Amino acid sequence: MADPHEKPHRRWAMGLAVLLHLAAAGLIMLAPNPALRKPVPPPEDTVVYLVEPPPAEPPQVKPEPPEPPEPAPPPAPVAPDLSTASASAPEPAEPQPGPAYMDAPPAPSAQEWAQAATYTLKNSKRYRYHWGQHVRSLMGTAFEGAEQGAVRFRIEVAPSGQIAQLDTLWTTSPAVEQRARQAVQAMPPLPPTPNGKPLVFEKTIVFDAFTTETPPLYKNDCEPDPPQHGNRFVWDGRSPQTAATAEPPTEKLDPIAYAECLKQLPQDSIEAEAASDERQQKQWASPMLGR
Repeated sequence: MADPHEKPHRRWAMGLAVLLHLAAAGLIMLAPNPALRKPVPPPEDTVVYLVEPPPAEPPQVKPEPPEPPEPAPPPAPVAPDLSTASASAPEPAEPQPGPAYMDAPPAPSAQEWAQAATYTLKNSKRYRYHWGQHVRSLMGTAFEGAEQGAVRFRIEVAPSGQIAQLDTLWTTSPAVEQRARQAVQAMPPLPPTPNGKPLVFEKTIVFDAFTTETPPLYKNDCEPDPPQHGNRFVWDGRSPQTAATAEPPTEKLDPIAYAECLKQLPQDSIEAEAASDERQQKQWASPMLGR
């Protein structure tokens, strides 16, 4: 029971305090709350699709190749029937090779003859070589057999280029000599001789299936001829004996004339170099080297 002696303003203060507390509680409850103002949506569910791989195909097994059949045994040899052996056809004979041959070399060209007509060294060496080459060219192809051989001529060419004389020194076949003379008569007009004088020389024409005439070397034509050594003490037994005279010394060329001579030399071919080496090998090789 309330105290009757309590003052009325005290009761009013207590009531006012209760109201203030209630108002504060209501304000707190009505105040906006960020967490309560907008609800957070629940996280979306992630859908995971599981794709099953296709079933693996079974490995293909290659069929093994069938084993080869065993070879049949060879047939038993049959004894030849001697009664019918003579009646069998003969085996064809192998073809026999034909006779060996060698084509004629080409005739010297007009340019080569023109160069030979100006070459004055070594008794017109280039002119003499082209003359033999031209004769062999006109003789045609040489076949192995009785129609082959060699002939050696002594030729005199006039300053105009015409054949003044043609003598046979020796021959191994009259047929070859006749063929060579016909070739000389069929030769076209030759250029004048290099020195403007009659040109006299000897030439061997070989007509067979195994010999080719190689071109000569010109690189040593400016050098003087080596001295011809002979037996100084030879005696025939009848003539009076006299002392042999000493050989004259070799003349040396003037340097200016030697330089001019070198300008006239043509270029040597490989065939000429090879033929010169072969000749020296045969001449100077020792028989003891091959043992």
